[in-house]
Amino acid sequence: MINAFYKEMTGKESVIRQFFDYSRKRAAEFGPDSVFDFSIGNPSVPAPESTTESMQRLLREKDPVSLHGYSPTLGQPTTKEAIAESLNKRFGMNYGANHIFPTSGAAGALSHALRAVTQPGDTVIIFAPYFPEYIPYITGTGAKVSIVPADTDAFQINFDKLEELLTPEVSAVLINSPNNPTGTVYTTETIRRLASVLEKKQEEFGHEIFLITDEPYREIVFKGTDSPFVSAFYDNSICCYSFSKSLSLPGERIGYLAVNPKAKDADLIVPICGQISRFTGHNCPSSLMQLALETELYITSDLSIYEKNAELLYNALTETGYSIVKPGGTFYMFPKSPIDDANEFCWSAAKELGLIIVPGDSFDCPGYFRISYCVPTERIEKSIPLFEQAFRKYK
Repeated sequence: MINAFYKEMTGKESVIRQFFDYSRKRAAEFGPDSVFDFSIGNPSVPAPESTTESMQRLLREKDPVSLHGYSPTLGQPTTKEAIAESLNKRFGMNYGANHIFPTSGAAGALSHALRAVTQPGDTVIIFAPYFPEYIPYITGTGAKVSIVPADTDAFQINFDKLEELLTPEVSAVLINSPNNPTGTVYTTETIRRLASVLEKKQEEFGHEIFLITDEPYREIVFKGTDSPFVSAFYDNSICCYSFSKSLSLPGERIGYLAVNPKAKDADLIVPICGQISRFTGHNCPSSLMQLALETELYITSDLSIYEKNAELLYNALTETGYSIVKPGGTFYMFPKSPIDDANEFCWSAAKELGLIIVPGDSFDCPGYFRISYCVPTERIEKSIPLFEQAFRKYK
């Protein structure tokens, strides 16, 4: 008999994917100029030439039996050493190779981190608006989800609500900065205050509260934005990273988990992740991708297009009348819908014009919508009159 739980999940398709699939069908039927797809966060710039060359060089020069052999359970030792060294140089940390666990993107890192520091029945706190997949990542461990309502003034942290929800059952707090879907970045002040709150609660409760940071957009930060390395401010922290955005490699599914060397049981968490893999079938990302990254840890794709697109779109939409907290990074922005029902706005007015945007209800923040502007700039320019038409329909 098939699993009833997962059978039920098949009827709950991601809203983001629904919009994305509609966009593809409309483009196939009416042509690509009939639709402006801002639904999904797929990088629009190519991977650096050096990254491709790194893979090609390994394929040409390395012994194929060795190159394509099984990776060690805890990851390629030289790759782990290189990642630890890069984090130490960039952020003044003290990671060792034993604190690094290569994963299948940030999703793999988050899934392992959450299992490593929670027990079934524990509570994990997240902050609205949040990436919808956090819910299955957390509930799949047997833990419960507690959601801090959004601070819609600045999309920083609603500390009053956070402190209300910080009960003894909380074993982990998960944050995402730079943030999907808002594009905002938690400031140093915000992170210092969060660390202080968690340290006091750890002492009060008599157990650790791990801070898990989801950081796939770490390198997409705009000029003048305060973007601290979170793990430098809180000992019991685990950083989850992906090269999907920084190197434009989403399809390669490569990332890592980095355990703060000062964390409780820091030397045990990566070995525990190896045991978690036995239950999830993770068994490491490909050996080729791990080895190829060793020379690519200090570079990125040309990410400047995202800041250019953000500035163009933000200026045009705010002049039209949309209310937006200006993004400090990523390739997302999160305008307030011109009507309270963002679902109606996205599914009706915008969709009729060929604008494919995602309602904020999907991120537990009704009344807003997400624009993923990782598209060619000319597509942004052509879409602006349509955003104006959609706004005028209600205002």
